[in-house]
Amino acid sequence: MGRALGITDDDLAALSHYRDSDRFGLLEKLAIELAVAMTSTPVDVPEELRAELLRHLSPGQLAELAASIAWENHRARLNRALGVRAAGFSDGAYCLLPDRVRRPGPASGFSPRRRSDKEPTAR
Repeated sequence: MGRALGITDDDLAALSHYRDSDRFGLLEKLAIELAVAMTSTPVDVPEELRAELLRHLSPGQLAELAASIAWENHRARLNRALGVRAAGFSDGAYCLLPDRVRRPGPASGFSPRRRSDKEPTAR
C-alpha cells in the first residue's frame, strides 16, 4: 500500500530520525509527532502540538488524522493480543520498530531509590 502512495524504503528508514530528516515536510513531521504521542503509554499529546497542527489543518482534518492514528494503533495492539503475526504481504520489505525509550520504574528494572530509602542490611 505504501509503495502505491510513493513511500520508499528510504522514507521508511528516515522515520527513526524524522525530526532531523529532510525527507519530510513540516506537516508530515507534525503528523508523525502526533502518532508518536498518541501511541505512547501513557498517551501524552501536548497542547502545543495540537495548536501547531491546527495552524495547518482544520479541526475536522485533525480529528480525522487522530482517528486514523488511533485506529491503526488499536489494530496493532489487538493483533498482538490475539497473536496475529505477519502474513507475508510485505514481500520482503521491512517494518521499522521505534527506538526503545527506557523509563525508570519496575518494568525497566530500575527503581529510583535513595540510599536512605534502602532497607537496613542484616548483621
